[in-house]
Amino acid sequence: MRQELLRQIPKIDVLLQDERLRQVIEKYGRTRTADVLRTVTGEIRGAVLSGEETTVPDADEILRMALCRLEENPACSLRPVINGTGIILHTNLGRAPLSERALRAVEAAAGGYSNLEYRLDSGSRGSRHDHVTEILRELCGTEDAMVVNNNAAAVLLSVAALARGKEVLVSRGELIEIGGSFRIPDVCEQSGAVLREVGTTNRTRLADYQGALNEETGAVFKAHTSNYRIVGFTEETSLEELSGLALENGIPLIYDMGSGLFEGLERYGIEEPDILHAQKAGADVITFSGDKLLGAAQAGLIVGRKQYIERMKRHPLARALRVDKMTLAALEATLYEYRDRNQARREIPVLRMISESPEALRKKAEALCARLAGTAGSGRLTFAVEPCRDRTGGGSAPLNALEGYAVTVRLDTGGSEDISVPEKKCMSCTGIHTLEDLEKALRLAEFPLIARITQDRLWISVRTLLAGDEEKIAEDFEKISRLP
Repeated sequence: MRQELLRQIPKIDVLLQDERLRQVIEKYGRTRTADVLRTVTGEIRGAVLSGEETTVPDADEILRMALCRLEENPACSLRPVINGTGIILHTNLGRAPLSERALRAVEAAAGGYSNLEYRLDSGSRGSRHDHVTEILRELCGTEDAMVVNNNAAAVLLSVAALARGKEVLVSRGELIEIGGSFRIPDVCEQSGAVLREVGTTNRTRLADYQGALNEETGAVFKAHTSNYRIVGFTEETSLEELSGLALENGIPLIYDMGSGLFEGLERYGIEEPDILHAQKAGADVITFSGDKLLGAAQAGLIVGRKQYIERMKRHPLARALRVDKMTLAALEATLYEYRDRNQARREIPVLRMISESPEALRKKAEALCARLAGTAGSGRLTFAVEPCRDRTGGGSAPLNALEGYAVTVRLDTGGSEDISVPEKKCMSCTGIHTLEDLEKALRLAEFPLIARITQDRLWISVRTLLAGDEEKIAEDFEKISRLP
């Protein structure tokens, strides 16, 4: 009996010749498709041998099971997703999306050879720092600049090159954790410097820094507390005050400003410091991220006085922390957008999302809602447009919310509050019974949509949708609406 059942299991070569698999093979590749088919047929064979199964699925069922596996477990782990959360700089989703110019620059640099460390004018070896130094000097008004792989690396290199073996004065209220359990004190101490805390958590005066100065002081460090706020009975020493103190004592003032803005965004409710203000206030070294409010690739940018930047470029850590050609290509292209600030707001996705008006977002939400209602609104799903509060994210402007709009989705469960869903191998087999099922189905769809559930409905904020996302969302909802 078992041998007869085993003979009914289709051979892999026969399954691969099925005309219905042509597009699947084109999408996932013949090797990946064959591997999944072997896994599925192997499980069936094991179930027959163990006596768990007394029948064998036909070829149609085996192909459907294999397709489910391919859709839920693609070969590549890193995949594009649709951000429907309304959080612009969503760290878990890769923070800032790149502009079209930056994408073209990355493709050009990645697809062949480049003059990464080669001078075309002289035919001699060059420095990778040269590709962004001039544009950063122009935009920031500083003497020199360099780039490392993230802002934590920028802080590490700055302190290591300028204050190793010395004390670094820092306010207790600025000993922040920057995410993922990485803390400013830990980063600085890895540089070989000794942090000297001054003042208190909520109040630090210039006199606190002055009282801590001694012959072992190597630098003054100030961090912008971008991911939290202390309110109430507070006092903070300004950059201008610290600059005068550092200059008077012949030591550098290092300013970790975090997000990196070239101009203020107060008109949109974003209260973050900008680079030009920090430079004019007298900071000797300024560090900031490339993939936050700047809107470029992940990088740590360091700008400031040439005498200090040169020491960093010569430091052994500089090679360990350097960036590759694709990062430099994306960063250079993004920086050139900033030469025309109006163009930057139009072309850089992060700035465009921040500056988009509530009225424009409402129209965008209404268009998506109508589209979804037309393709998937005839069953148990009900769509509506509702106002929402979006966020900048990425540790920037934690107290500021942006007025936005979302498409909300309600699910008619037939009046049942507690529906038991049988355990299956894939979402396509289970159907949609709860909002959690719907959220999971969208997350595991061909075009993964990341949305949120609150107030008994699924929210899809339109602020963070990119061009073409609406079509993908509609396609996924249409497929999901067919499920039982």
